[in-house]
Amino acid sequence: MNDPSPPDAHGPQQAERPSRSARKRNAEAVQRLGERLLGLKPQQLRQLELPPLLLECLLETQALRSRSAHARARQYIGRLMRGIDPVPIERALAAHLPAGRARNAKMPR
Repeated sequence: MNDPSPPDAHGPQQAERPSRSARKRNAEAVQRLGERLLGLKPQQLRQLELPPLLLECLLETQALRSRSAHARARQYIGRLMRGIDPVPIERALAAHLPAGRARNAKMPR
């Protein structure tokens, strides 16, 4: 009949893996963080000590004028940021921006 195996019988990775919706929420959160970074000036970005590839991508995206190219670049930035820990970037962003500027940087543009 039915297999009465425990829920984690398919392997330890299956039980520890976050749900699809949790992964999507995390991906959207880092993409929003990337959009906040895009609102900064190039000099402010250089002060945040970002990974070189991410910094280069942010600077190139700021130079784009095409709306569709900008949208693709924002998604790529989100993809790059999924591979790094966003907490140090958020802390550095909060430390570099005064409270009012940080609140304005969070607002959608």
